[in-house]
Amino acid sequence: MATQEEIYKTEGDKYEALIAREDYQENILKTLREIASIENRLVLDLGAGTGRFACMLAPHVTRVHAFDISEEMLRVCRDKFIASRKINWQVDIADHRKLPVADHSADLVVSGWSVSYLAVWNPETWRAELETWLGEMKRVLRPGSFIILFESLGTGNESPIWLEHLKEFYSWLDEIGFQNKWIRTDYQFASLQEAEELSRSFFGDELGNKVRDNKWVILPECTGVWWLQI
Repeated sequence: MATQEEIYKTEGDKYEALIAREDYQENILKTLREIASIENRLVLDLGAGTGRFACMLAPHVTRVHAFDISEEMLRVCRDKFIASRKINWQVDIADHRKLPVADHSADLVVSGWSVSYLAVWNPETWRAELETWLGEMKRVLRPGSFIILFESLGTGNESPIWLEHLKEFYSWLDEIGFQNKWIRTDYQFASLQEAEELSRSFFGDELGNKVRDNKWVILPECTGVWWLQI
């Protein structure tokens, strides 16, 4: 089975099939609006993947600039934007810690299930990587702007849990002064077969078996939302 990192590099269409089913109750956009104004804003989407946040925000913001380190993910993102006929977007390959963006030019940074990889993929230097990222956010954002992060608190869970591999990351966010809450971002699949196949392909056999055994066409998911005003 492909790792999540391999999926990001090579399987954009399969990944899009999965995340297109996520947050069927549309809690993400509602939560963004509760935290910060999005109208008339220049928004940066970090780790944009196949463009879920970027495409969701484009109808409401002045401009959205989507970044990811995976050309495969951005290929799907571009195709979605082109199909939508929106013109207020830009897509570029970039690392979270070094964005091709002018100083103090953006009004909002959003990122879904992505910034945590700076900690997960750099276990020896995770704190330094996150501090570099935060410094970059302070450089690109105008004073008074918000960073809003969405990170996992358990897929296949009806109540939030701290995931073992993210505990240091959660604690760092608290230490830096991020506020937080949690929401449900459940997946709604077209059939049990689709639910099992897609969940198994990305999350692994343990969750795939759980979906099958519970007959989950709606797969519960808890998501943490952290925000900080710069």
